[in-house]
Amino acid sequence: MKSLLDYSFEGRNILVRVDFNVPLDENFNITDHSRITAALPTIKKLLDDNARVILMSHLGRPNGKDYKFSLQHIIDYLQKTLKTTVSFSEDCIGDLAKNKARNIKNGEILLLENLRFYKEEKQGDINFAKQLSELADVYVNDAFGTAHRSHASTSIIASFFPNEKYFGLLLKDEIDNLEKALSKPKKPFTAIIGGAKISGKIDVVVSLLNKVDNLIIGGGMAYTFSKAMGGNIGNSLVEDDKLELAKSIIEKANKLDVNLLLPVDSVNANDFNNNADIKNSDITSVQGGYMGLDIGEKSIQLFSEVIENSKTIIWNGPMGVFEMSNFENGTKNIGAAICRSTNRGAFSLIGGGDSVAAIKKFEMEGRVSYISTGGGAMLEYLEGKELPAIKAIL
Repeated sequence: MKSLLDYSFEGRNILVRVDFNVPLDENFNITDHSRITAALPTIKKLLDDNARVILMSHLGRPNGKDYKFSLQHIIDYLQKTLKTTVSFSEDCIGDLAKNKARNIKNGEILLLENLRFYKEEKQGDINFAKQLSELADVYVNDAFGTAHRSHASTSIIASFFPNEKYFGLLLKDEIDNLEKALSKPKKPFTAIIGGAKISGKIDVVVSLLNKVDNLIIGGGMAYTFSKAMGGNIGNSLVEDDKLELAKSIIEKANKLDVNLLLPVDSVNANDFNNNADIKNSDITSVQGGYMGLDIGEKSIQLFSEVIENSKTIIWNGPMGVFEMSNFENGTKNIGAAICRSTNRGAFSLIGGGDSVAAIKKFEMEGRVSYISTGGGAMLEYLEGKELPAIKAIL
């Protein structure tokens, strides 16, 4: 893996794929700077080299060119943060982009317009990738959040830089931390998988069964397991077509001697509303007309004890609807248990949009080992899949 730190790029045009897919409010102000902050070490390294830095990214899911999704909304923040000139190209390819790329000075930045204004980006179009490549001498990928996509700017483009393609510092850091968790994890190794549905996480759950000592299941997917075991789950979220799969996961965990922990109790509401009527029950006895929206106190205690005795911890997916104050307790307490374990020397890796949002909401960011910037990419890496953007640079 070629590291940027081993080279100087003075006076060269460096095309950097970053992930600036940040949330904006109705006035186009950035409401969470995390993804930009994560890319700063790579950008600053290249600026310190006196290179000419060309940044490209996507933002949102535009249908054609749409001002609402223009990357010009982040220029002010970039300039203030990096304390250098950031020019903007209203197009990411073509004569305009080429002229802008030729005219930037050493130690300055050119930001290209949203890549996804062109459908060719997501299609992995080779001609679109070629036009992007003509802007620079060197290609750097620092966008882990899109590493599992075979898009023009993340994997196809690398072929146009056979000897001048590099991992950005963030991308390398992401891989190093994932490998730390997967290759030689300190035992006991615990994975915590939550979220609404099991369908999106089947492969990672099955894969982790071959690696972990403990697998904790929480969130909406737990009710599919409960129903599979004959439980009454009221109006709770369930995937009836995944009941047999849930049973097979339980059986496989037993065969592999993995400690599979499912919630034993549930916090239930008669409406998906923070002000709904709330009742607690065993997770196998949810009253009709009520739905489970969080794990209960017994589950928190059970899970926390395992987490606090772990040496390696991976967490992807909340325990409940943590966005509502009456159903945040499970997620908050599991996060706190991870923090306590980390404080005692465990390695903790957090990934996935909701898990990261929870860590931030409860102000636990500085108390875990590593927060991944890519939910989908992290899951696919944990599954053992080869990520196209990473393969393209190796």
